[in-house]
Amino acid sequence: MHTRRSSPVSPDPSPSGQGPRNRRSTPRRAGTFGTLIAVAALLVSACSSGGAPDATMRTGSPAAGAALAALPRSTPAALTPYYAQKLTWHSCGVPGFQCTTLKVPLDYAKPGGGETRLAVARKKATGPGKRLGSLLVNPGGPGGSAIGYLQQYAGIGYPMEVRAQYDMVAVDPRGVASSEPVECLDGREMDAYTQTDFTPDDAKETGRLVSAYKKFAEGCGADAPGLLRHVSTAEAARDMDLLRSVLGDEKLSYVGASYGTFLGATYAGLFPDRVGRLVLDGGMDPSLPARRMNLDQTAGFETAFQAFARDCVRQRDCPLGTKANEVGKNLKAFFEKLDARPIPTGDAAGRELGESLATTGVIAAMYDEGAWSTLRDALSAAMRENDGAGLLVLSDSYYERDSDGRYTNLMFANAAVNCVDLPAAFSTPEEVRAALPAFEKASPVFGKGLAWATLNCAYWPVAPTGEPHRIEARGAAPIVVVGTTRDPATPYRWAKALSRQLSSSRLLTYDGDGHTAYGRGSTCIDRTINTYLLRGTPPARDKRC
Repeated sequence: MHTRRSSPVSPDPSPSGQGPRNRRSTPRRAGTFGTLIAVAALLVSACSSGGAPDATMRTGSPAAGAALAALPRSTPAALTPYYAQKLTWHSCGVPGFQCTTLKVPLDYAKPGGGETRLAVARKKATGPGKRLGSLLVNPGGPGGSAIGYLQQYAGIGYPMEVRAQYDMVAVDPRGVASSEPVECLDGREMDAYTQTDFTPDDAKETGRLVSAYKKFAEGCGADAPGLLRHVSTAEAARDMDLLRSVLGDEKLSYVGASYGTFLGATYAGLFPDRVGRLVLDGGMDPSLPARRMNLDQTAGFETAFQAFARDCVRQRDCPLGTKANEVGKNLKAFFEKLDARPIPTGDAAGRELGESLATTGVIAAMYDEGAWSTLRDALSAAMRENDGAGLLVLSDSYYERDSDGRYTNLMFANAAVNCVDLPAAFSTPEEVRAALPAFEKASPVFGKGLAWATLNCAYWPVAPTGEPHRIEARGAAPIVVVGTTRDPATPYRWAKALSRQLSSSRLLTYDGDGHTAYGRGSTCIDRTINTYLLRGTPPARDKRC
């Protein structure tokens, strides 16, 4: 979630409940409930909830916390072997793409204490025109596969003129996908986890939820105890600089979406003198603590849902009523029915559609307004025909579960990064219950579930190493921050906050729906970003499309 920071432990709703998650891995776009909720971990801004957060949520303004300090310009001698390594490229099995492996120190504070290997892929510039170097891309998450995004979308779907002049490059961050992935639960265990009741009504249900979070965390800890301590965003940013150097680029050019904006901004803060052309699409605010991020994201999903509601009642097939102010109440009532009595889905594994899977399915459709018609069909089948298959498909797409019951490691990596990057939003179920009024005010439909999703990191086996902080990147070249006004996973207020912090930022606003903006149909947005990437000309300040 939807997103990380753009997401929580469960992903942009992730099991960790702390940050956004970018769902765009295809031409649609790639960011939070259960795990989905966990994604909720991506936190949305409360400004769109229609009311101010309560006093316990008012921490973490852009002025809070120290600014991220830049690293020394010179490369430490202990890191020289890593910066001097040579990459050996080979065929990936995907026509037009090459792959390799990059060695990075497990712990940058102790470069001689072991290493991990990162998977890297590229598609070389096709020409004609002057070659501009490498363009690194990241779709968000945390936990999204950058290589999958490159091969399925960016390397073939980015504007032809961009692909002609840049080598398109992606690296799966440490612990993600092809880079020694963190694994926590097998497919059957994940099926059980995603069906856990994330809106507990009593002590017994609360105990089951806590047990699910503990089992998830214990599985991650048992799989990769050493790596789990070193999957932070700051370490991933340092890995990107190492890759930049090994590729032979003096400056880093980069397009990051959702959580990828936090990763890109962190790079700029650590290496401001090495910033080339950076596009941060669906900006995140690094100054926010996990609790505020989650509340903000909750409100962001409510904003997106209200846009869906207004559209739904204009359609003949809306199953949620004829008036926009009825839609949320009717959906919540439907979720409550599913909580008491799940409905059939025809799933080979015997899964029924309960409240958790249904909520995840609805949230998945909030990332892209193009999915709204699919959501209406799925809700119609579930509410009128007692057929939960459509919502289950949406939920599975969110969790990246295939028809054979296998999951990618997206949710595992999402939790791992989120729980290391920030202290947990809540430490106990009692703290969550105390915060429920604020979350339910931010979103009457999703608030309760998204609040409970934030509890995941309370049981994480590794202590957090990060804290909320501002990123100024003083001395960096112009950086383009993109914000979408009704973005559910990375609220527009986050983009504005990030733009205010970055000393050289230019804010580019897309007045529209969905998660992120580049490549989603706005000629104005695409032309502005392409001009920046190809000519180095940033947009006018506060440009709006």
